[in-house]
Amino acid sequence: MTAEYKARAATLCLWLAVALSLLSWISVGYAWPVCVAAVLPLLAPLNGLARGNRRTYAWATLFTIPYIVFALTELLVNPAARWVASLSLFLVFGWFCTMVLFLRASPAHRE
Repeated sequence: MTAEYKARAATLCLWLAVALSLLSWISVGYAWPVCVAAVLPLLAPLNGLARGNRRTYAWATLFTIPYIVFALTELLVNPAARWVASLSLFLVFGWFCTMVLFLRASPAHRE
């Protein structure tokens, strides 16, 4: 297994974990339609992530910023949701790091 394959597999696993962590916000009082609405944008990069498209990995790193900001804000201001916020923050940051690792491990096609 190459480093590129391992990074892509880790990215997809963490994508799923991030989606599930966003759905776990239901347990701290968020309405389920809000949680589902937070997960729906995650479907946008899924096809490119699964195919190993470098451009998708590049813009999907920027895609993590709203999720990081939300989790960090909830971690700081909502004591009841700190455990879910810390879990989400950890997973989103891990997802970001694995996408960067994929970009570093995969060859850039330059012509």
